[in-house]
Amino acid sequence: MVKDKFFWKRPVVVIDYGVGNIFSITNALEHLGYSYMISNKEADIKAASALILPGVGAFKEAMNNLNSLGLIPTLEEAVLIQKKPILGICLGMQILGTSSEENGHYKGLDWIPGKNVLFTEIGNLKIPHVGWNTVNIKRKIPLFSNILENSQPHYYFDHSYHFVCDEEFISATCNYGKEVVVAIQKENIFGVQFHPEKSQNSGFRLYRGFFEYVKSQFKHRMVKMDA
Repeated sequence: MVKDKFFWKRPVVVIDYGVGNIFSITNALEHLGYSYMISNKEADIKAASALILPGVGAFKEAMNNLNSLGLIPTLEEAVLIQKKPILGICLGMQILGTSSEENGHYKGLDWIPGKNVLFTEIGNLKIPHVGWNTVNIKRKIPLFSNILENSQPHYYFDHSYHFVCDEEFISATCNYGKEVVVAIQKENIFGVQFHPEKSQNSGFRLYRGFFEYVKSQFKHRMVKMDA
């Protein structure tokens, strides 16, 4: 269990915008002992130590919900200006990108340059990509910092669209008929295509890596303020 007062005074906010697998995520956070709040309130987002952006379902619906709730300006202030760490999960990762071709062409948050495209035919492999797959780590720090050396972590997937971006933003891939981007990062912004909350020990290790990063960034800001 986490005893650091940092997590209790400034909880992680799991963004509630109507398309999230929120309760499986919060069950994982409770198991790890982290303090969290489910909210879409501006004040809570401003007070948070970090943000988790969940998501299952359609890209268009996710963006429409964020817009209808008026959350995008608040999130942009928190993430782009205040530099709060954010972790997008599954659809939450996809909307971090520039656009998606899911049932048309829709704009995302455009925080990490990239687009979401439909899996093309890949032999006898089924679409959507559902189930366990081995992840190849490209950038260990910070999300995969707790993954043991020379191990091949497995994560649980469920998606028909995948993220395409420049190599500089890729932190992990998997093979599903071809190399597929499954984790991205840019400064304080992180996203994973798989579901860490459904991925047992490998998922818990990833959450710990993210929260250790959150803690280090918070302490760094406190040092700068005291200087």
